[in-house]
Amino acid sequence: MQINNLEKELSSTSYPGRGIIAGLSECGKYAVSAYWTMGRSTGSRNRIFVTDNENGSEVIRTKPFDASIVAGDLSLIIYAAVRKLGEKTIVTNGDQTDTIFEGLKNGLTFEESLRSRKYEHDAPNYTPRISSLLDVTDKKYSYQLSILKSDSGNPDNTLRFTYSYDNPQKGQGHYIHTYMGDGNPLPSFEGEPVKLELSGDIDTFTQKIWNSLDKDNKVSLFVRYIDIQSGKEETRIINKNE
Repeated sequence: MQINNLEKELSSTSYPGRGIIAGLSECGKYAVSAYWTMGRSTGSRNRIFVTDNENGSEVIRTKPFDASIVAGDLSLIIYAAVRKLGEKTIVTNGDQTDTIFEGLKNGLTFEESLRSRKYEHDAPNYTPRISSLLDVTDKKYSYQLSILKSDSGNPDNTLRFTYSYDNPQKGQGHYIHTYMGDGNPLPSFEGEPVKLELSGDIDTFTQKIWNSLDKDNKVSLFVRYIDIQSGKEETRIINKNE
């Protein structure tokens, strides 16, 4: 599979929707995670990422920027995007973060945990649910990506795909997003996760992503580098609404 340039890939469409990247840093030291939100409507753009503390564990959540204009189904735009369970980091585009977290706690696998979920209930788009799991247990790194989507717009069938990467390569990652591009209804992502070239430290990587996303539609960005040997984390958050 071809390794794609990150900036070229992310800027190739004005509306890839929400996106997740997981991979290994160029130096081979860090597990790399990124997640961003985008929006076309006022409600979708009225969001920020915030850091919360829940039972002693850090959680990254979406939150309305302006509470006075909140409308619609909040479950689709307000959720815990990032949770940790031991040495596992869960990153998703919806409240399936909680589903995965509870499933793993109860002995289910990443894939099994998502069996109870399907695409989002936002007809006619039926937005895919995209999820990632980064695991640095015992100082060994692997990651998984998942997408749950309708069958080419047919809501009677949920298509489920899980991709596992047991031996991540230095300077490489995989990218999955919700939409193939703008449209009405929005066309769901198709094909395997895109292989990307990852380079630079966390600040360089963060700016590469943020600067490559469409300036009108981008909303928020989360990036985390996890030291595979020590477990130490560095996190960056950018919110368009400040």
